[in-house]
Amino acid sequence: MSARVFAGAVFVVLLSATSWAGTNLPTVTHDGRSYVELSRVAASLHTKLDATPASTRAHLRTRDKTVTFTRNWSQVLVNGKPVVLDAPVRVKQGVWLVPQSFMGRVVPTLVAGAPAGAAIVRTAAAPADVTLEDLRVRSYPSFTRIVVETSASVSHRIESSGPKEARVRLLGLGSGAQVEEIHDGMIGLVRLERAGADGLLRVVFEGAAGTIRPTTLADPPRLVLDVGRPNEPTPKESREQMGPLKLIVLDAGHGGHDSGATGPTGLMEKDLVLDVTRRVAKLVAEQMGLKVRLTRDNDYFVTLRDRTSIANRERADLFVSIHANAHRETATDGVETYFLSSEATDGAARQVAALENGVVQLEQPGRGSGQVDIVKAILWDLAQSEFQAESSRLAEVVHDSMTQSLRISNRGVKQAGFYVLGGAAMPAILLEIGFVTNPKEERRLKDTKYRDEIARAILAGLVEYKRVWDQRARASNEPAPVTRVR
Repeated sequence: MSARVFAGAVFVVLLSATSWAGTNLPTVTHDGRSYVELSRVAASLHTKLDATPASTRAHLRTRDKTVTFTRNWSQVLVNGKPVVLDAPVRVKQGVWLVPQSFMGRVVPTLVAGAPAGAAIVRTAAAPADVTLEDLRVRSYPSFTRIVVETSASVSHRIESSGPKEARVRLLGLGSGAQVEEIHDGMIGLVRLERAGADGLLRVVFEGAAGTIRPTTLADPPRLVLDVGRPNEPTPKESREQMGPLKLIVLDAGHGGHDSGATGPTGLMEKDLVLDVTRRVAKLVAEQMGLKVRLTRDNDYFVTLRDRTSIANRERADLFVSIHANAHRETATDGVETYFLSSEATDGAARQVAALENGVVQLEQPGRGSGQVDIVKAILWDLAQSEFQAESSRLAEVVHDSMTQSLRISNRGVKQAGFYVLGGAAMPAILLEIGFVTNPKEERRLKDTKYRDEIARAILAGLVEYKRVWDQRARASNEPAPVTRVR
């Protein structure tokens, strides 16, 4: 057994490693999980890993398959078909690490040439008492997402997809019936009903029929159906060619009867972040030439879900939510930036998310705290899984600008399950601009000149992000070089 140190964390290399086809690979242990170096996997498959330490994505290509990995994401794509692993891909000191579950779930299909997907997607054998946990629907500009959450994994089969109705059979779903009225211009309603020993999901179109793209996810088990609007690109297709940034939605946290965190001399988060957000909006409009929309422009309450719904309805290119932090230890200070993930960076990140997600209780004041499942409220809507890599990039650029400009403690870029980010169908981040519970920091946050500095720091980050975005957009839209045959 040997050990390596990556970014201050110790990884133990176990020589009794994963093996297949006579090839032994060492594993490294991180956060209690086993990982394998992706370059070793590639070498054992007699191919090379297409990635750099700084890249967001990595590609592993065999004769007939391409596997795409995204850093900090547990979903990989095999020839474009999603496979969800039990832990996210990591990059530590330039080394790409893939969870050990990749060996059992994906490698056999690469070695044996088995298909990565089929008409019947088998996630696990469904026990006889599988029940419906939840049926949820949300509309986005280019697609409608239907999520069927069950008590255990089930298989599904798309039985028909006609001009008026699509039917999806959930094999072994023994109980549960529900109807959701949608009426979003494409889907009229979604109905889940019994069909013998199975469940039958009926998607009734009120306009032209959409195309269905299914995905199965775990923890909790659920089937996600993305129904693409006719003549609209799917989320994946829309990112292949990048257009210019046109509209940013800025979200001032809290408001109205939700004051957010309160400082020792009475500074309320809702007032602070509204003032800073207004300053950022003015700068963006004047200096970047972009359209800006605020989720609230005064002291009133906006639900977490409505905040991203505004961004989706406006077809925004970016969503930036601005907050101020709080901690029971009054000496705690600094700025931190978050992007959405169901797996938090650490316990502190989980606590910050839980604090911000507590606003859900204020949306339904008659309900007790135990009656609203915050985790489900976040996980039900995984639109951000489509934009996680880009959200991470945006978070890093804006955060670097803030820490370099404000002469303040750097608490880092983190990921956690923020409900307010979950519904955004675009890159989305949440900024914690300081701790109002720290007396010294509260004094700075009260100062109008310092608030201007914060706004200018956020602007500088957005300007830099737009500069890089424009470069990538030009590159993605350039025609492929023509090879002349002589």
